[in-house]
Amino acid sequence: MTDIHVTAPRRRALLLVLAAPAALGLTATTAAADTSTTGSSARAASGAGRHGTARKPKAMLDAWLRLWNGDYTQAPGIISADFRVHAALLDGGDGSAIRGVDGLVAWIGQTRAAFPDLRFAIQVAPLVDGRHASVRWTATGTYAGGFPGAKAAPGTEVAFTGTDTLRIRDGRFVEYWVNSDTLQLLTQLKVI
Repeated sequence: MTDIHVTAPRRRALLLVLAAPAALGLTATTAAADTSTTGSSARAASGAGRHGTARKPKAMLDAWLRLWNGDYTQAPGIISADFRVHAALLDGGDGSAIRGVDGLVAWIGQTRAAFPDLRFAIQVAPLVDGRHASVRWTATGTYAGGFPGAKAAPGTEVAFTGTDTLRIRDGRFVEYWVNSDTLQLLTQLKVI
C-alpha cells in the first residue's frame, strides 16, 4: 500500500477531485442499485451474498455509494488490494498514488474533511456492461473551510456532478475512472 504524502495545500486540492464514488460515494439507497422491491433484489442491493460480501455489480455499486457517503466498512468487501484510481487531480496528479482499500478510504476521508456532510445521489441509473459499471451522480454538502484560494465562507452549500466508471474483477472493483465537474465546485467556492 502506498501512502499519499502531500503538502497541506495539495492535500486540500486532492479533496476536490471526487469520485464516488462514485462516489462517490453516492446516496446509499437500495433504489440506486435496483429499483425493484422483491426480496432477492433487496438482499442483492444490501450486498449480502453467499459469502457475506457484495458480488453482483449492482449490489457492489450500492456498497460503493455507501462507502462514498462515509460508511468506510464497505471498502474491504468491494475494493481489490490492487485497486487503482485514474483521475485528473487539481494538483496535477493522475490519481495513481491512490491504491488499494487503505488508499481509497484515506482519499475519501480527506474529501469528506472539507465537506463533512457530503452526500451523493444517483442522477442516472447505473449502467453495467460485463466487467464495467458506470454511474452519474450529484454531490451536495457544506463547505467546512480551509481550501487554498477559496473566498467562500465556511457553511457555504455546494452541489456538483460527476461520473464514476469502475472495472470489476473477481467480485471487486479493481480500477476506477472519475470525471467530476470541479469547475462547478471551484466556482461555488469562489476560487475562480
